Amino acid sequence: MSKSRVLMLPKWYPHRYDDQDGDFVARHVAAIAPHAQVAVLFATVAHEPLPTWTVCDADLDNAVPTLRYYYRARPIGLGPLDKVLKLLLYFWCLRQGYQQLVRHWGGPPELAHVHVLLRTGLFAWWLKLQHHIPYVVTEHWTLYLPERAAGISWLRHWLTRAVVRRARALHTVSKGLGWAMQQLGFTTDYTTVIANVVDTELFCPNLPTDAPTLLHISAFHDAVKNISGVLRVVAQLRATVPDLRLRIAGYGPDEQALHQQAHALGLLTSGTVTFLGKLPHAVVAAEMQRARALVSFSRAETFGCVLLEARACGRPVVATRTGGVPELFQPEGTFGLLVNPDDETALHDALLAVLTNTTHFDPTQLRADAIVRCSPARVGQQFAALYAQVLGNALYSVAS
Repeated sequence: MSKSRVLMLPKWYPHRYDDQDGDFVARHVAAIAPHAQVAVLFATVAHEPLPTWTVCDADLDNAVPTLRYYYRARPIGLGPLDKVLKLLLYFWCLRQGYQQLVRHWGGPPELAHVHVLLRTGLFAWWLKLQHHIPYVVTEHWTLYLPERAAGISWLRHWLTRAVVRRARALHTVSKGLGWAMQQLGFTTDYTTVIANVVDTELFCPNLPTDAPTLLHISAFHDAVKNISGVLRVVAQLRATVPDLRLRIAGYGPDEQALHQQAHALGLLTSGTVTFLGKLPHAVVAAEMQRARALVSFSRAETFGCVLLEARACGRPVVATRTGGVPELFQPEGTFGLLVNPDDETALHDALLAVLTNTTHFDPTQLRADAIVRCSPARVGQQFAALYAQVLGNALYSVAS
């Protein structure tokens, strides 16, 4: 039986300006690829001047045919009009790419798979209206969590509800995110939860370390990730654990401000804190293997891939009870320690318990859980079952 053709429409995906943007979506796509004929169609604004209004990087000979379109950030140099033109260019790129992939395949896709709303979903809705192609939606975004949902405009809310309602299925990466979207009225007939992917071969246990080293990995958006809170707590912990080390990996808009805060707290000159910058995936795995624990102090989190990557390495996590995180730590106390967002006293006590070995976690149990939840094989099988249900329903509807 031939594999179904599935068109992937991601909002975020690795591209020429950032090879880690949306890498969690790329891992989903790679896990799905053994079960379907998949191709990726992606468009984003260019971070440099372009010779023409749009440019396409085409890789159609890859195992996963991929088209990456880039369009000018300032098409004509007039602010309000540029915003409209960029939106039109985005959809023009997707339409051109769709036609090119149909020619490459020799026929249209049987399913479109949207990864993160909203414009991707609007294009999938158009495909459904124009070409009768059903679509499913995968959502990762913290925007829909109660902590951030107030920022959704009435127009985005109305369009999102319309797009999700017309999807054959809504997949979220956590129950918490699914519940939050339901509360906002973003529902359809079939919903499911499938975890993010962890490369459980790369992220694996190493020899245990006795060094009191903590690791933090995130995008440097401090209003959400609260890295500044971690820095303050680590500064307090130095009095009790003088050889404490915190290694911070990541990048983002608040990087300079966080460096300045760490310097003001004396954490850089003492060698307590090291900023590692943007790291390749293999180096991230090595950092996790050498750490005593991973620390996350986010105010909003739908899943947190790094939490499960640490678990696959047999390392516990100290994290916050927010979004989809608590459901990953049941029964509580088995896979790490949870604290409430912004509770720096609780974070201090939890980290101290891990650093002084007054609380223990079984590395074998940690890794086994990560494999069951997040291995590529497991996630790929779950998506294959979702596609079979969606396409089976579609065929049934046509036949009846």
